[in-house]
Amino acid sequence: MEKLTLKGCGTAMFTPFKDGKVDYETMAALTRRQVEAGMDFLVPLGTTGETPCLSSEEKLKVFRTVKENAGKVPVVVGVGTNSVDGTLANIDLLKEADAFLVVAPYYNKPPQRGLYEYFKAVAAHTPKPVILYNVPGRTGCNIEAATTLKLAQDVPNIIAVKEASGNIAQASAILEGKPEGFELLSGNDDDTLTLMRKGAAGVISVASNVCPELMVEFTHAALSADWDKADELDRRMHNLFKNLFVEPNPIPGKAAMALLGLMENSLRLPLVKALPETEELMKKTLQEL
Repeated sequence: MEKLTLKGCGTAMFTPFKDGKVDYETMAALTRRQVEAGMDFLVPLGTTGETPCLSSEEKLKVFRTVKENAGKVPVVVGVGTNSVDGTLANIDLLKEADAFLVVAPYYNKPPQRGLYEYFKAVAAHTPKPVILYNVPGRTGCNIEAATTLKLAQDVPNIIAVKEASGNIAQASAILEGKPEGFELLSGNDDDTLTLMRKGAAGVISVASNVCPELMVEFTHAALSADWDKADELDRRMHNLFKNLFVEPNPIPGKAAMALLGLMENSLRLPLVKALPETEELMKKTLQEL
């Protein structure tokens, strides 16, 4: 197994579009902005990247654009689908990645034993590190703590879970029972401080697209147990954390990035641009920040 430690802040990157096509030039610029901010790792092609709406050719080019501009910053790439074959095909396509983020298979509603066998089969396909991604609000199924812990114990290259269930008790059970070397990463910006106080290693963040320097400072303060500073930064970014989800992610976030002049406010159907009131809210949020 290839060694990789993920701590601090990783950005769940937006995929910029222009005239309906992926804007690779802007993707490169956004990657460099993240690196210059001191980001610990990058996560393109996840939920935030509108990945179900990208072709295989686009996925590969997005990944290579990020990788070429990331320098020494690890690139963790989203590969999960709702079938084993689809996920393995993405792993083969994106085999140059440093690690793979694998979401629970959506729509199928598998039982826990099915989730266990699925992730075990996916991890057996690659020597590279695998990160479980639990986001039941998107997938319709929850990876229970016992299943996560069994996978962490039984499968050496499953090294972490991105826990975005919002269930603090479930995350706490994972943190209390996890084997050495297995990490929990918050999947929700607004849960990060609570989970890092309990021992989480960091966050895979949406907000860090907007304010990467602040998110790096925030997570590094928490890793150093500088709780006064972490509390202050958490309070400062609270409205951003909340308002980035007033419509489905990444709709508000892309509106914010457009207001900052960093990308066009363009999404692929079935996602659509933010409502005018959401744009106004993001403008106010950025001004406050």
